[in-house]
Amino acid sequence: MPDPQQLLTILLWSVAVLLVLGGLAGLLLPVLPGGPLLLGGLVMAAWIEEFAYVGVATIGVLVVLTLLTYLADFAAGALGARRYGASPRAVAGATLGALLGLILGLPGVLLGPFVGAVLGEISARRSLQEAGRAGIGATLGLALGVAAKLALAFAMIGIYALARFF
Repeated sequence: MPDPQQLLTILLWSVAVLLVLGGLAGLLLPVLPGGPLLLGGLVMAAWIEEFAYVGVATIGVLVVLTLLTYLADFAAGALGARRYGASPRAVAGATLGALLGLILGLPGVLLGPFVGAVLGEISARRSLQEAGRAGIGATLGLALGVAAKLALAFAMIGIYALARFF
């Protein structure tokens, strides 16, 4: 039977891995704070090893990348909305549509942001044509935001791995 120290180490590593996985999920699902969870898991992993491989400089870079996940999200949403003339209601509708779309599986994830943005734009008293353009723009903005956040997340994991293993 493993000693208590080994059990504690296994438990801590399990929590770190769950935080990283939760962070990755949170970058796709707006209900979880993806960047901070991912950062927390990576910092916890470094802490478990007493920062022997991953030091303050690496953690600082990871913090900056975490902050960039929020900037990427807002910038991509604003860019998509502005490019296609979406109102703030359309952007909010796209976000709500994405959340509700999760319940319906893949079709909901793909159509939810568009339908939400169109309904949001119609509630702002826009024409159906304007609402459709806004729906496309808001949906593209959300997709670009997710892609940028995932790229930053994998960069964070890569930087951690480089510091840890090389």
